[in-house]
Amino acid sequence: MASKSAVPWHGVREAPVVLVTGPEDYLADRVFRELRDRVRIASPELEVTDLDAANYVSGALFDFASPSLFEEPRMIRVSNGESTNDEFLADMIDYVTRPATDVIVLVRHSGGNRGKRMLDAIRAQDYTLEVDCAEIKKGERVAFAGSEFKRLGVDIDNAAVVALTNAFADDLAELAAACSQIASDSLGKPITKAFVDSYYEGRSEVTAFAVADSAIVGDRAEALRLLRHALHSGADPVPIIATFAMKLRSMAKVGGYTGKPGDAAKELGMAPWMVDKARRDLRGWTGATLGAAIIEVAQADSLVKGDGRDPEFAVERMVDRIASRGESV
Repeated sequence: MASKSAVPWHGVREAPVVLVTGPEDYLADRVFRELRDRVRIASPELEVTDLDAANYVSGALFDFASPSLFEEPRMIRVSNGESTNDEFLADMIDYVTRPATDVIVLVRHSGGNRGKRMLDAIRAQDYTLEVDCAEIKKGERVAFAGSEFKRLGVDIDNAAVVALTNAFADDLAELAAACSQIASDSLGKPITKAFVDSYYEGRSEVTAFAVADSAIVGDRAEALRLLRHALHSGADPVPIIATFAMKLRSMAKVGGYTGKPGDAAKELGMAPWMVDKARRDLRGWTGATLGAAIIEVAQADSLVKGDGRDPEFAVERMVDRIASRGESV
């Protein structure tokens, strides 16, 4: 949990040490990109170094933060703080008491108790900044999308925001990208629901989740109908297969979880609503049929990426077999 003094993800600013907490990885990546780009406006020569706290080698932080010959600004991005090894834990606790000049150390910690001493040490310093990338729940995504258009300086009516959010409800990164793309293509004109519906008609980004949802619940006829409509509208089979892979992986993670139900979201690194959705999707599936479906997706992925001659046939066969829920998988 973030401290009470933490700023929201859009409130990031420069500081010698920036602690990025919370489960939303997309927002955490955006915090890094925004901070990096902001520094590079003033200092194009900014050097960025990536360190992994889980596989950290003692002393590396101090090596990369040591004074450079020409005193160029540097940024050190540390991932997997929630899985930190003892070496990084010790070095970061030491570093935070005497940070280097002209260096920004950004530490990502998505949650959990691992590294608590390090978090406490960072939060204890007046010059550090904590940025909270709290989960944006499904019911909050309309507001998120609305704020994206406001940031982009484009007017959009509420019905259009709702339609766009419904189309990209399962992936925050895709929703943000969709907001940016449609804002750009609107050429500054107000965006209406009719414009959104027309813009995304037949697009694989919208239809892939509908195809996957129908296939996973066993509605073979509807899944094939939606797929054929998408393909005839020019949809690319690759993102459709990627959507199936993402959903089946979530089902496998939740299906294989043996801990307390209330701890599943935190321990699996998934949003609570994603865990609930995966549990619903698992109805009627067994470990054997789920494993076979995952293999089917992998084979289809290989076929559409060069190993087969007919990508559309490959994705249609995949959908048909998965929708059969074990009968032909």
